[in-house]
Amino acid sequence: MSSEQHIADALAEAAVAGIKSGMVVGLGTGRTASRGILALAERVREEKLDISCVPTSHVTETLARQLRLKIVEYGTFEQVDYLFDGADEVDPQLRMIKGAGGAMVRERIVAAAAAKRVYMVGENKLVPRLGTRATLPVAVLAFGLASIRANLREMGLNGVVRRTLDGQLFLTDNGSLVIDVTMDDRDPEEVAAILDSTPGVIDHGLFLHECDELFIETRDGTIQRVQRNQENSGNGCGSGGTGCGCQ
Repeated sequence: MSSEQHIADALAEAAVAGIKSGMVVGLGTGRTASRGILALAERVREEKLDISCVPTSHVTETLARQLRLKIVEYGTFEQVDYLFDGADEVDPQLRMIKGAGGAMVRERIVAAAAAKRVYMVGENKLVPRLGTRATLPVAVLAFGLASIRANLREMGLNGVVRRTLDGQLFLTDNGSLVIDVTMDDRDPEEVAAILDSTPGVIDHGLFLHECDELFIETRDGTIQRVQRNQENSGNGCGSGGTGCGCQ
């Protein structure tokens, strides 16, 4: 492996370093998570790890099967030992926006059952507040779409229904529609509470308490690590994209 390839994979390698034989591992969804899946497959080949994988989307499952990772039916397991995934934005409290790939429902289900949850991002995903650059995905039932959107608008959450590049309505793996709403300066905890209590909303992309450990790929290719119990100790992350002071 060349030094250039090693730098490109350093983030993924750090995110999967804690995985051991015998674990049930949750596989996230998205471009960054896919890097982790590739790194994990390399470890399985080289170290002969015996792990079982729970994918959070059809796309992730397809990639994992192509790499010959062992896939298990999540419905037969009560707990996942380790989850790794990416994020669209991360604030200084390690709160995240996720769901650009539309997999937030399954991602949250697996995260809720995981004993250890690791996320990885590029330095550009660090923001002073959630919603700085990313919209917030909200998964909703197609039934009652117009009334659901009206309820969200009344609560100050305006957005558009996500479509594919060819103009068709985007559907999640579970058959839900996605409304991408703007956060403005709203408090994430308040917005999450509103969405959790809105009829027709299945889930959303606010992951406020899931991140146990965050790996950050900096502009110079080095990897920084933040743990949840560190984010208020002066070594937290997220200062408008300027990186963090963690080790």
